[in-house]
This record gives sequence, C-alpha cells and structure tokens, in this order.
Amino acid sequence: MLSRALARWSLTRPTLIAETATSLVYRVERTGQPPAVLKLLKPGSGEDERNGGSLLVWYAGNGAAAIYGLARDAVLMELADGETLGDVARVGRDAEATEILCDTVAKLHAPRDAAPPAGLEPLRERFEALFRVGAAAWPRQARDLVGRATGIAYNLFDKPMEIIPLHGDIHHDNIVSGARGWVAIDPKGLIGDPAYDYANSFLNPEEGDDFVISASRVARHSHAIAARTGIPRRHLLAWASAHAALSAAWDIEDGNPVTQQISILPLLLGAYDTA
Repeated sequence: MLSRALARWSLTRPTLIAETATSLVYRVERTGQPPAVLKLLKPGSGEDERNGGSLLVWYAGNGAAAIYGLARDAVLMELADGETLGDVARVGRDAEATEILCDTVAKLHAPRDAAPPAGLEPLRERFEALFRVGAAAWPRQARDLVGRATGIAYNLFDKPMEIIPLHGDIHHDNIVSGARGWVAIDPKGLIGDPAYDYANSFLNPEEGDDFVISASRVARHSHAIAARTGIPRRHLLAWASAHAALSAAWDIEDGNPVTQQISILPLLLGAYDTA
C-alpha cells in the first residue's frame, strides 16, 4: 500500500507519525511543494474513513485540511502539525478554544455549490448503538440517566430537522493549527442536524476532565456556542446529552469503562432541564 501510494503521487521520505485502529499516517515529501500527510487505510477500516476522505474533498480546504489526492485505500492531505485546540484548552484557554471551534465548524457548515458526496451516513443510523444496548449492560446507577438521554435522542429524531453534511467527530484534538490557520481533520462523514457537530465538544478535550466535568463549564460552553451559532441552547444540550449516552454505548460494546460519560451526563441533563 505504501509503495503504491508513493508511486501514485510521486512522494518520498515517508515517516510514520501515527497508527490508529483504522489507518497508518505518514509525513511525506513532495518535490518542489510543502510536505504532506499520507493516510493509508487498513483493510476492513469501514466506510467512516472513506466517507471522511470524500467529505474532505467536498470541504475544499474551507475549515478543513486540504486534500491533494484521494484513492480507495489512501488519502494525501495538507500537513497541519501545530498545536491542537486541545492544547489550547488544557492550558487554561478553554473559552478561546470554544470560539475557534465554533468558527471552524461554521466554515465546514457553509453552503457549497457542489453537491455533497454520496454515501454519507444518516445521523439516525449513527445512534444505533445507543438504541440496541440493553438496560442490563449499563451500570446500575446510570440506567435512569441513560434512559432519559435515550428518550431525548428519540425525541430529536422524531422532529423535523435541518439536514446537512456533518464532520461527525468534532472535538478539540481534531482541530489543528497549520500554515493556513485552524483546520479540522478526520471527519466521519455523516448527514443530519448541524447542531450535532457541537455535541462531542462537551466531553472534550481529552485529559481535560478536571475542568470538563463541571456544571459551570457545561453552562459556559453551551452559552458560548449558542451565542456564536444562534442554535438554541436547549437544542445543543439535547444533542450533547444524547451523544454522551451514545459514546458510553460504544464503550460498553467495546468493553471499555464509561466513567467520564456517566460523570458528565447528569450535568448535561440538568442544564438541559433548566435551559
């Protein structure tokens, strides 16, 4: 795979910089041009990665990393190797990080002349894990909370909603600074309510639980996003609550702990109730 990609795009000096469950990520050189990132998709990596590559092409560099080449098993893209928004938030600049996050998502959600790529996953399908995990699988103390959040999710899908292409995994460490400023990376390629793209930020950044799991942070974060976007705060908190439960359902299915989601869920639901 690496040899084919290097030959396809005339790349040299590949240096492995990351490996994930679905991909191998290399820094590569391009003759007479700035360095780039080459992402090789592992066999069986699923449609998320391919949808994400197609969506990055559609974004055309507006709010997202620019794409230089796309194949079924590889993506060649802009190198953004500066700090992440997670770095900004973790050093006490959470409010600044929220503003940048909102500005970046606004660029991603801006109307485009080109039709969106085919095959984007409907948001309702993304929530299947939450709807199929039985109550017995949840920690006993969390069952009422998850039941409420699941009901909120069903209610969201029962109502008409605006439908646009979604990044699907906006969190602080998926927004990175580079030569062109802040850009989003690693989209999942969904389609649905634009408010959902802010939901994951309530649980992030990673390694920020000391300030993320806080009623005051939930309040500040939701007020700031509502003010910047015009999305009703209660609607944002509905998606944040539903997503926290969905994230926990994914971890339960993978056999991982759900401590963080269960800790923040009552704070999200409490803010939702009073919004």
